[in-house]
Amino acid sequence: MKFRRQKSAHEDATQMMTPMIDIVFQLLVFFLLTFKIVSPEGDFNIRMPLSAPSEGRPDESQLPPLQIRMTANAEGQLTGLRLGENPLKDFQHLHDEIVTIVGDDTGPGSIAEETEVELECDFALKYEYVIEAITAVSGKVENGHIIRLIEKIKFASPKS
Repeated sequence: MKFRRQKSAHEDATQMMTPMIDIVFQLLVFFLLTFKIVSPEGDFNIRMPLSAPSEGRPDESQLPPLQIRMTANAEGQLTGLRLGENPLKDFQHLHDEIVTIVGDDTGPGSIAEETEVELECDFALKYEYVIEAITAVSGKVENGHIIRLIEKIKFASPKS
């Protein structure tokens, strides 16, 4: 009686590496060619307040910042919005006032490039109102194009 020797699973367990490497390189080339760089959403030029005010003279060539004051009640709801000394109804009104101050010229050397906004917010104010104020000041999206207004935004030092 003749016994056949059966093949064990370990003998035929070789893998073809060349096709796997080819697929990896094809995927790599595909992702490199289809990658599109877009401008990051919510990329603002914001300077946070320092912990202690610096001693020294400010640069006199800079315009004073437009001051936006937002007050809140104990629950964090917005109760007041002011641009300088002028009370405003809502964030659309704030946006319209900024457009009137800055104008349509937003290129290099324009008023929009030189102007800075200082946000003074109550401690209890909810974050969503701060973002709405930043959006109203920094620009808007119209017909799929970003129309930039003021990019220099800073926060006032907290008042004790």
